[in-house]
Amino acid sequence: MVAIGQRIKELRIKTGISQQKLADTLGVSRPTITQIESGERKVSSDELVKLSEIFDCTLEYLLGLKGEPEVILHEQKKAPERSREPEMRINVPQKNLDKFREIFLYILNRVASKPNIGETVIYKLLYFIDFDFYEKYEEQLIGATYIKNRYGPTPVEFKKIVEKMINDKQIMTVKDSYFDYPQTKYLPLRKADLSGLKANEVELIDGVLNKLSDMNASQISDYSHHDVPWLTTENGKVIEYEAVFYRTPMYSVREYD
Repeated sequence: MVAIGQRIKELRIKTGISQQKLADTLGVSRPTITQIESGERKVSSDELVKLSEIFDCTLEYLLGLKGEPEVILHEQKKAPERSREPEMRINVPQKNLDKFREIFLYILNRVASKPNIGETVIYKLLYFIDFDFYEKYEEQLIGATYIKNRYGPTPVEFKKIVEKMINDKQIMTVKDSYFDYPQTKYLPLRKADLSGLKANEVELIDGVLNKLSDMNASQISDYSHHDVPWLTTENGKVIEYEAVFYRTPMYSVREYD
């Protein structure tokens, strides 16, 4: 319980949620959160499920059964040391980093002002942009690595790249709430440079934003749960791009003979 409590505390601090806000969302008192984080109080199964939803992580990671995937940006010459071996290491070269950054800035300039657009919705927009483009053109657009979590696809590289963008003063974060759920919003501090994007790439991004950006976190998560790539992947595993070629007509963006 001490280890689980410490992990909960780390996730709470990392996501910028106060003890009082976490207590309100979980339906307990603030002293209870203190007891949980110090390992003095056990966490029920229902509370663990709710915590995995709040922190957008798997129950396995929350319980310490799996290491967190390690993302290595091109600037790093040596991977950071960890107490547990990571489940996977993902290297992000400069070209991919630049493209991710400009597409993310473009998305934020288009839809960040909408009240429903928090981190969870951003995750799903990136997923559909990536997987729709791969189905339609059989090429990578962003090419991020997506893990199947309880509440939908999660791009593994996102946190590390966003942390760098915040440090470089390209975006800023705002902690908010949306229908009593804590929400992390990202706001752009500059316009995107689209010179490195092709016309068909921008066209597909616009199509996904026009179709899905009015959905809230619950709606777009539920929508992603009926897409074949998500359905055919085990919890906590990487979602394979090739699965897009088995999509149902509702999700498919390509005409097949």
